[in-house]
Amino acid sequence: MEAGSSVNVWSGVAQGGEGALSTVPSVPSGPGPDCYRCFYKLQPQLTRSIYDQFVSQLQASIKEEIQEVKNEGNLEGLFSLLDKIVEEAKDREEPAWRPSGVPARDVRSALVPFLLQHRAHLRRALQERQERSSSLAEAVLAGRDSIAELQQLIQAHQQAWQVKRTRPDQPKPDQPNPNQTR
Repeated sequence: MEAGSSVNVWSGVAQGGEGALSTVPSVPSGPGPDCYRCFYKLQPQLTRSIYDQFVSQLQASIKEEIQEVKNEGNLEGLFSLLDKIVEEAKDREEPAWRPSGVPARDVRSALVPFLLQHRAHLRRALQERQERSSSLAEAVLAGRDSIAELQQLIQAHQQAWQVKRTRPDQPKPDQPNPNQTR
């Protein structure tokens, strides 16, 4: 592999990450330690050993980081879910949904079912409130009728009491009755 060429690092990550990073540091074998040329000329085996150790530690570190990301983000489950979605999409003949490019239209299409459900809920609540309001209005009218009847009864008793009080042939309670014998 040539220096500077790209390698697909994620090709094997979904399968567990093994083997995917074995090709990551695609570094040419000869000119790698060029930046340390004077040390390399003095002790090429030691410099090469340090370089190889650095590459192996870098590979191990990258594998460890990828494993941590996979564990934290549950990437294995997500990758398997993605594979399942891709497999299901292969059997479809109709095209998949894509955004229209107009965010308001896209949001509207997602919100319409929710808003229709909310409107139905509000209509049910309104109907319940109206039924309760009408039953309370009927109770108020019945109470008013009862109060009117009671007022008429009170007026009738009051008039009867006033008639009794104003009759002259009836003695007043504090005066003795002349027709009564002792």
